[in-house]
Amino acid sequence: MTRSADTKAIRRLADDLAGPRQNIETAFVSVGARLTEGAALLNTLGKLFEALPEALGGPQAAEASAHLNAVAKRAQALADTFAQEKADLARLVDVVGAANAPIADLKRAVKMMGIVSVNARVTAAGIVGDSDDFDVFTTDIATLSDSASRTIQDFAQVYRQLTTEVDRAASQRARFEGAHANTLTHLGHSLADTLSALDQQRAAALESSAETGRVSRQIVGRIGSAVMSLQVGDATRQRIEHVEQALATLADLLDGQEAFGQTLPADLYGSATAALADLQQRQIANTAESFSHDVEQAEADLSALASDAGSIMARARDFQGGEAGKSSAITSLSTQLRAAVTILADFETERAKLEAVAGAVKETVGRLLQHVEAVQEIEANMRLVSLNAAVRCAQLGPRGASLTVIATQLRELTTETVIAAEAAMARLDESSALAGSFGRASDQGAGQIGELEVQANLALDILAKLDDSLGAALKRLNTDGPKVIGLLKDAARGLAGQSAMAETLADIAIVVAALSADPQPEPLPQELSLILASLRKAYTMEAERQIHDRLFPAAASVPSAVEQEEAEDDLAAFML
Repeated sequence: MTRSADTKAIRRLADDLAGPRQNIETAFVSVGARLTEGAALLNTLGKLFEALPEALGGPQAAEASAHLNAVAKRAQALADTFAQEKADLARLVDVVGAANAPIADLKRAVKMMGIVSVNARVTAAGIVGDSDDFDVFTTDIATLSDSASRTIQDFAQVYRQLTTEVDRAASQRARFEGAHANTLTHLGHSLADTLSALDQQRAAALESSAETGRVSRQIVGRIGSAVMSLQVGDATRQRIEHVEQALATLADLLDGQEAFGQTLPADLYGSATAALADLQQRQIANTAESFSHDVEQAEADLSALASDAGSIMARARDFQGGEAGKSSAITSLSTQLRAAVTILADFETERAKLEAVAGAVKETVGRLLQHVEAVQEIEANMRLVSLNAAVRCAQLGPRGASLTVIATQLRELTTETVIAAEAAMARLDESSALAGSFGRASDQGAGQIGELEVQANLALDILAKLDDSLGAALKRLNTDGPKVIGLLKDAARGLAGQSAMAETLADIAIVVAALSADPQPEPLPQELSLILASLRKAYTMEAERQIHDRLFPAAASVPSAVEQEEAEDDLAAFML
């Protein structure tokens, strides 16, 4: 082979190295870009979900839970109150109904008084003369009887109004309870169950935070390892460039050109080819070996990073507290809470109706009491009239015997009237007491629904913000999560074909080794030592220097011609 052919082959080898170098550089730049983008997204997602446990377990969530517990307890308390009111209302119906019997007795007694009053007028008209003063039988008894009749009729009418009000209230309550059977109890239990689910979600979030943090730290380490592994691309590029430079230097020297301020005599061309070919073969072979190993490591790191990214995605989805596509505990609780406020308001409205009935009962009982007082007054007057009648009968002697019987009947009927009225009032007084209990229960609950609605709205606002944060995080996860994993997997796949580059480099190393079959010159000529020292100075990798020093330990300490000139110039300047 001629020297011209040798230099062409050497330059062609340098050109052959440019292809793999550019391929490696392009591939690693693309992989690095994907890694950078994926790592940035992953870092954002990690921080997003690491902040969620604090939000779910923080004071705001605790405050919301306190508000919700108040609503749940109120629902249970209202359920208990409704149960008691149901019993009290049933008792009120019974008590008011029980007054019907003595009122019937009262009406019967008054009716009999009217009959006796008529008998008294008829009898008196038959046995007394115009000179006798018996107005007590002809006028007074009739007047009192009519008064008693009107009073009892009014009493009975008011009582009918009372029974109508109570029966209507009982019917309304029965219809309401039929439509809302166990609603409050179910509501209390449902709220309690959902609150428990929320607590479990918060506990799961707090428990997951440690694992999320661990995986996040592991990912940071993976990213660092992957970044370091990707440095092989730049390192390999530089080492190939140095080999290209060395081969170009060899070709220049063989063409008689100057390199690093040195030219070689023709008798050193063989020694230069043997030395530089051996050195570059070793450099390329070592570069190929390191590249193959580091590419495998980088590919493994990126694959592991993609796997860790999938792990943190799955862990982050645990914050949702349910299966994908289902509403979160917070969303479910918000819906239930709005329903709870509506239900509680409906129940309070129903209780307000009962309070109105209670007021009507108390008012009606008060009116009935006034009628009873009128009956008592009539009874007192009737006793005076009957006493007067007894005196008049005694004056008549045997003729007044029939009137005496009538007067006695009037006294008895008057007594029965008072007894019946008092018996009725005993029942109605109890109904008034029961109505009072409705009013007191309503007073105790007054304003609570409004307060609970305020608490519920506060809780809903807090939970809505938490749910929005959780929803935004999950939406971001569902959007960016697959993108992150895809980027990292693409980055790993981007390195999959790089092992072929290592084989290409190894093949080129064999061809470089074939440039010379001569052994290394011993000792190295001075000119060649200076050139080798200049090549060594251009190295940027420790591995390059180690290979060079093992092969040419003496050349490592030989200064180049340029260094010698610079040293001489520095010495001259110092001497001046």
